[in-house]
Amino acid sequence: MLQLTETPIRSAPQVSIDDAYERCREVTATYSKSFYLATLLMTEAKRRAIWAIYLWCRRTDELVDGPAAATTTPATLDRWERQLESIFNGVAVDDEDVALVDTLSHFDIDIQPFRDMINGQRMDLESSRYQTFEELKLYCYRVAGTVGLMSTVVMGADSPLAPAPWDKPKLHPPTDEAVALGIANQLTNILRDVGEDARRGRIYLPLDDLAMFNYTESDLMNGVVDDRWRALMKFQIQRARKYYAESERGIRSLNNNARWPVWSSLMVYSKILDAIEANDYDVFTKRAYVPGWRKMLYLPVAWLRSNVL
Repeated sequence: MLQLTETPIRSAPQVSIDDAYERCREVTATYSKSFYLATLLMTEAKRRAIWAIYLWCRRTDELVDGPAAATTTPATLDRWERQLESIFNGVAVDDEDVALVDTLSHFDIDIQPFRDMINGQRMDLESSRYQTFEELKLYCYRVAGTVGLMSTVVMGADSPLAPAPWDKPKLHPPTDEAVALGIANQLTNILRDVGEDARRGRIYLPLDDLAMFNYTESDLMNGVVDDRWRALMKFQIQRARKYYAESERGIRSLNNNARWPVWSSLMVYSKILDAIEANDYDVFTKRAYVPGWRKMLYLPVAWLRSNVL
């Protein structure tokens, strides 16, 4: 369970750097199998950095959606942001910070996307509904588009030799395509998890969109699958696919050794939308997923795209 003290305790790390990265690998492999598969196609330095980023993102998400979420307050997130600042100053507050501190010593990653993700968790504390897509888009950027910005430096760096942020701060301009991929992934999560979120009292689909298709909050909470729902879901899936298409344009700008894993991740995750369609848009009683054997089939196609497109 994630514990936050009022003031970070700065003590010597209790784990080695290799052990810290192994913990990051284990968490990534356990909780994001498709993403983990893609990271195995990266160079060792890059995949370890991505695992470290993933662990921090998961720990951040669990503050609001994890086992202890009921005790999370705005003050909790304030303390978490102070711990983040410590990490970017090169000081690990706890064992699980060690890998990210090491990653930041090799890759010149900006702190702002991390701050933005914490603000996304603040949005979850404040609201369980979004009226417009613009409001939802901001949320999607903060909780997922930020991951693209965190990862772009790792994916695009020729070598992990950039100065650490505590030695020589350097900002990187936002990458629209990287943000688009994060938004596409988050929209996919939202569509896949409609039923699960409803059971937690949350509706992430914009209320304006529900009204446009004459589908009510009550219908959603009761898991009604009819022609109105199918039309609404088709509209949402089309929107998600537009963001995937936008993100594809940015892959060609990545280093050669990063294109294959990014293409693989994009292709596998976007196929969840196909699974939703195959389930006749029933996301209330059926879980949309891509079987492991099918994921493997996408790898050679992703490799071809990474070398041709």
